[in-house]
Amino acid sequence: MWIVRLALEKKYTIAVMALLILIMGVVSIVQMPTDIFPRINIPVVSVIWGYTGLSTNEMEKMITNFSETSIINNVSDVQRLESQTYNGTAVLKVYFQPTVKIEEAMSQVTAIAQTIRLRMPPGTQPPLIVRYNATDVPVLQLGLSSDSLTESQITDYGTTRIRPQISTVQGSRLSQPFGGKTRQIMVDLDPDLLISRGVTPEEVVNAVSAQNLTLPSGQLRLAEREYVVRLNTKPDVIESLNDIPVKAVNGVTIHMRDVANVHDGSSIQTNVVKQDGGRGVLMSIVKIGNASTTAIVDKIQNEIIPTLRAAAPSNLKIVGLFDQSVFVRASIHGVVVEGLIAALLTAAMILLFLGSWRSTLIVAVSIPLSILASLTVLYLMGETLNIMTLGGLALAIGILVDDATVTIENIHRNEELGLPLREAILEGAHQIATPTLVATLTICIVFVSVLFLEGPARFLFGPLALAVVFAMMASYLLSRTLVPMMADLMLRGESHTPTLSAVGDPDSGGGVVKNSPLSGSPTADRVNLHTRFNRGFDRLQNRYLKGLEWALSHRRSVLAVFLLVILFTSAMIPFIGRDFFPSVDAGQFRLHLRAPAGSRLEETERIASRTEALVREVIPGQEVGSIISNIGLTSERYNFIFSDNSSISAADAELLVSLNDEKSRPTQDYIRKLRQVFREELPDVTFFFQPADIVSQILNFGLTAPIDVQVMGFDRGNNLKIARELQQKIAQVPGAVDVHLHQVLDAPELFVNVDRERAGQLGLNEQKIATNLMISMSGTAQVTPNFWPDPQTGFPYLIAVQTPPYRLNTLDKMLQTPMAVSQGRSTPQLLSNVTRVERKLSPVIINRVNTQPTYDIYASVERTDLGAVSDGIEKILAEYRTQLKPGNQILIRGQVESMNSAFSRLGIGIVFAAMLVYLLMVVNFQSFRYPFIIITALPGALCGMVWLLFLTHTTFSIPSLMGAIMSVGVATANSILLVSFAKDHLPAVNFNALEAAMEAGRTRLRPILMTAIAMVIGMLPMSLGIGEGGEQNAPLGRAVIGGLLLATFTTLLFVPVVFSYLAGKKQN
Repeated sequence: MWIVRLALEKKYTIAVMALLILIMGVVSIVQMPTDIFPRINIPVVSVIWGYTGLSTNEMEKMITNFSETSIINNVSDVQRLESQTYNGTAVLKVYFQPTVKIEEAMSQVTAIAQTIRLRMPPGTQPPLIVRYNATDVPVLQLGLSSDSLTESQITDYGTTRIRPQISTVQGSRLSQPFGGKTRQIMVDLDPDLLISRGVTPEEVVNAVSAQNLTLPSGQLRLAEREYVVRLNTKPDVIESLNDIPVKAVNGVTIHMRDVANVHDGSSIQTNVVKQDGGRGVLMSIVKIGNASTTAIVDKIQNEIIPTLRAAAPSNLKIVGLFDQSVFVRASIHGVVVEGLIAALLTAAMILLFLGSWRSTLIVAVSIPLSILASLTVLYLMGETLNIMTLGGLALAIGILVDDATVTIENIHRNEELGLPLREAILEGAHQIATPTLVATLTICIVFVSVLFLEGPARFLFGPLALAVVFAMMASYLLSRTLVPMMADLMLRGESHTPTLSAVGDPDSGGGVVKNSPLSGSPTADRVNLHTRFNRGFDRLQNRYLKGLEWALSHRRSVLAVFLLVILFTSAMIPFIGRDFFPSVDAGQFRLHLRAPAGSRLEETERIASRTEALVREVIPGQEVGSIISNIGLTSERYNFIFSDNSSISAADAELLVSLNDEKSRPTQDYIRKLRQVFREELPDVTFFFQPADIVSQILNFGLTAPIDVQVMGFDRGNNLKIARELQQKIAQVPGAVDVHLHQVLDAPELFVNVDRERAGQLGLNEQKIATNLMISMSGTAQVTPNFWPDPQTGFPYLIAVQTPPYRLNTLDKMLQTPMAVSQGRSTPQLLSNVTRVERKLSPVIINRVNTQPTYDIYASVERTDLGAVSDGIEKILAEYRTQLKPGNQILIRGQVESMNSAFSRLGIGIVFAAMLVYLLMVVNFQSFRYPFIIITALPGALCGMVWLLFLTHTTFSIPSLMGAIMSVGVATANSILLVSFAKDHLPAVNFNALEAAMEAGRTRLRPILMTAIAMVIGMLPMSLGIGEGGEQNAPLGRAVIGGLLLATFTTLLFVPVVFSYLAGKKQN
């Protein structure tokens, strides 16, 4: 009461408050970063080790194993540790407990990594340690190509000129170039010349290291001058390295040119990128932190790229590809449009009910101010503007009108009872203070259930709940301040005549009786329209009262029907299905192919070209926007941060296909067709589709598929057997597609077995043999790195001593590698003299979880829901878990794990929230019986949600459950209106519960219908799922509409029946 009186006396203060909300809200909208989802702040650190040329087996034993053990034993609060070990690379992901400060975690991991490096193999370089976040996904791909420049020149330009420009964009992270060839100063060994000159690869490396140095000389002081002394430790011209001496044999100096060729070249290519069939270079731009996706892309597209094009060589093409901001903008635009349409429809409905443009304007002003207040608080909390926060605000629009509408209508009712405007405002505010507060708190409390979520779901839907709660709190505050103040200014001079449906008792004690006013000076047409509406409403009210009278006369029949509805709805639940999040058609897809193990890069490139041709045959040419092929495994270990690590060797390739907006069929239809074509045309190649849109990539949290079945434990033989059988069984589950075993374990290997005794007799040892073989086949970059600075750019380039692959195109040529020169001989011993070669099979990748070897079976879902496939898989896993030895286990991770956890945790949260709401009502009513009567409306809300989801073929998902929470809150608020009036009206009817229920139904019909209709109309645009990304929030709108439709019937017909039973019994 005091705050309303203050608002009436301090009008300018309230006006300033509203103005500040408007200004702060607009500033918040302008300043808030724009993204598709809120940031998922799960503390994860990635550690990437590298050792070029080291096999997967040796990498696991010598680097991965020791690194994992050291981190688990010495770093605090580690929740889980996963690793993937490739040939020459190990990627560790350290998952921490949710309460950990990521900065402290990274410092601990860094300290441990630096400490254990001394115990790693010689030449091991410090690992790359970065924070991993699921929302850090590529938002733009930068394609570089040229008709005349070489791949090495393109790659070098991208590294030295483009990356420094883009890396300065705030909130972005840029990958090293994918594809292309990295510029290196190559010392190409000639094995035949080495043998004929009596030189070993190790001696060539020693010569390069001795003749290409970085050492200071100092200063010389002569007289009054000081001179800097500089030696020719590094040649200015690359070719001059050909003239350096290697060794002297019988007094003859052997120069570098006699055994090798030094030239400006490139490293051996392991990764090829093709843009629409032509080779090029690809650079991924990733959004990090709370940066705005749209702001990053706009700055790069509109400022950086034009500048780069102007400065680049004329024959270099620089294009932005696969712009994810387009989808982000379209999704946010869709939610905003849905909210605006909802607001307009709601305002029209309010005008129809109230019949006063002034009253409608007051209500309409409070809605955007409540939303702006909520956005201001979200901005101050560091949240972003995304589809979840905007979806929450759109969800709240329908209910935001309730506080202001209740206030306005109660003012009109008191005016019609003869009170002056100022007294009508004060008295009306006093009457509704407690019920509206309880109703507002009820809706806020039901969102407490979101706090029970964990993992990605909590970070995704927490901001949505906060947006609703802040908007509701702002709406209540404005209904106590701004609405009374505006009513005092704008409603003077309006005449208020009781309508045909005007009913109520001014002394109903906190009840809200809503009677629609007629404007004092409207046009005749509007008067007639409103009069006709009121007459129609009165007819509806009469029919409702007859129905309610019948229900109160046949209470047992009503209870039986209600019970049957609940049972029937329960039987429908298994047919609805479950998903973690609705699928989205973003107009693009990622296709991954895996050639037979051991395939060379050139063979994989040929298969990828054939695959691209098949894609263009299936999809009409005018519908294909662009196709990027990323073939092989990147040699830049930094780039492992930017991928989901699905490519594991040169036999892998990934095709990223974008479709034009005018595509004639959904993307999933093309994907299904392509699966069939690939099986027929390329049966020996493994194909699977990966998430291409930003939504699915974030929800998969770095995995390549929504389902990841992990067989874990140290019993590798039995676990592998089970994993392969599971792959076949899961592939037979209806709806499961792209089922494949992630681990490739049958890559061909040549095992070189050294005869140590014979090697010793010839003056050799394992170290000399391994060193010379490593130099010849892997180069010197890892163990003895040496650099040459470009005199023009000053950029240092690696000098690599290595035998070109084309000179090692047979096994015999490898065995001709010179090892060392024995005394008394002019030619060196060869590798073939001390070794024999065995053919074996080796793993391409080794996965571990908490140091336990793990086999992953990935699967995706098609034409069904995720829950159905998950249930089918669980039945299979139950059978195989009995075959595991003690200490081994089978788990399901991915979206399935997130979905199951979210559903169970949200269920617990809803029960807890319902209990809090019940206790709140107990405090308000000072009774346990009346709150129980109120919550009997909730089964109707849940049944209505199930019905509409079933009829619209919508699955249970987190958005639909959020809609269910909202419908439960609104249904409870409406039920409070009905029961509170009935309770307060009992003394007036001599405690006759039947008459009190009838009177409550007649009086509360109008406000309950207004609230329900406003909410339904507000959710209607969202429920249609129109526009880009509209599928994401459509389940939320449908759940609210379905829940409220049936909950309204339950509140108006079933709750009075329960009241007549329990209130009557209490009185007796």
